[in-house]
Amino acid sequence: MATVALRDVRKSYGTNAVIHGVSIEIADGEFIVIVGPSGCGKSTLLRMVAGLEPITSGTIEIGGRVVNDLEPRARDIAMVFQNYALYPHMSVFDNMAYGLRIGGIRGAELRARVEQTAAMLELTPYLDRKPRQLSGGQRQRVAMGRALVRGPAAFLLDEPLSNLDAKLRVGMRLRIKDLQRSVGTTALYVTHDQVEAMTLADRLIVMNGGVAEQIDTPMRIYLEPATTFVAGFIGSPAMNILPAQGTEQGVLLGAVPLALGRPAPGRDVLLGIRPEDLTVAPEGEGLPLTIRAVELLGADAYAHGEIAGGGEMVVRVPGKKALSPGARVGVLPAPGLAHFFDPATGRRLP
Repeated sequence: MATVALRDVRKSYGTNAVIHGVSIEIADGEFIVIVGPSGCGKSTLLRMVAGLEPITSGTIEIGGRVVNDLEPRARDIAMVFQNYALYPHMSVFDNMAYGLRIGGIRGAELRARVEQTAAMLELTPYLDRKPRQLSGGQRQRVAMGRALVRGPAAFLLDEPLSNLDAKLRVGMRLRIKDLQRSVGTTALYVTHDQVEAMTLADRLIVMNGGVAEQIDTPMRIYLEPATTFVAGFIGSPAMNILPAQGTEQGVLLGAVPLALGRPAPGRDVLLGIRPEDLTVAPEGEGLPLTIRAVELLGADAYAHGEIAGGGEMVVRVPGKKALSPGARVGVLPAPGLAHFFDPATGRRLP
C-alpha cells in the first residue's frame, strides 16, 4: 500500500500534446477512477503511472519515491488489462503464481499466498483448470488474482470489465470495490463508463482532450459540475444544457421567464437542468414541450422532446406514466437545482 502523486504530468508525441499537466495527490488506500470518452488520454495517463509510457515532463511518485525513470517492474505496481492476458497453457494456480516465481518466491509461501487470494476471489475450485475452461468473469478474476497475489503498492486497472456482459459487469463492480476495501490497496481504475465510475470511485478524474476537467468525489461532480463537458458526461441521461438570458427575477429561456438563480440581468448564460430535476405539468404551465420519442426502462421512462423556440430536452418520468410521442405538455424545473455556465468558456458560474 502506498500514496501516489502526479505533479504537472505531461505527455507529448513530438509537437502533439496529449496530456496537459495533470496533478493529483492520491491517499494510501484510495480508489481513484479516471473517466472520459475514447481518446481523452485516460489510458495514456494510467500507462505513464505504470511506466509503460515515458512522461514528457512532471513528476510521478509512488510511496514517496520518484519513479519517473524506473522500469515498470521496479515500481511495485500490478496492472489488470482489458484483455485478460492469461497464459493459456498454464492452470489458474500457475497463472496466479507466475509473478511470485519470477520474484523468487517458492514452496509453502507461494502456495499459501495463491490459495489465500484464490479464496478471496472464490476461485479455489478452479485452481487446476486452464483458462479455456473458465467463463469470462472467472478469467477476469484470475487476472485480478494474479495482480493481487503480489501485494503491490498500487493496483492499476485499465477497463477490466469492458469484455463482460451487462449482468456480469454489475457483479464484478461490486466485487472489485469490496476487494479493494478489504485489502486496502491504492487503486487507479480507467473506464469510459460513467456508471462504473460513480459506483466505484472515492474520487474521479474526469478527462477531456488530455485535460483533467474536474477532480472530486462522484457526488460533488454530479451536484456541482465544473464545466459543460463534465455536466454532459456525468449523469445518465446527460444534463439538458440550453442557451438562456439572465433577468432581474431569474432567466429567460426562449420566451418563457423562469425564477431560477439570478445571473446578471441581460447576460447570456447556458442553463443546465438534469432530466430528474424536471416535472411534467399540464400544457400551458412552465416550458412548453412537444414529445418526440420515449425510452421505456421499466420503473422510469425518458421523454425526449423540443421546447418552444427550439432546443432539445429530456425529462425523466415514472414508467407507469410514460408520455406518448406527439404529446404536448409543460415542464417545470425544480427550484434551486439549476446550473449556470459561461457560454464562452463552458466554466461553471456561481
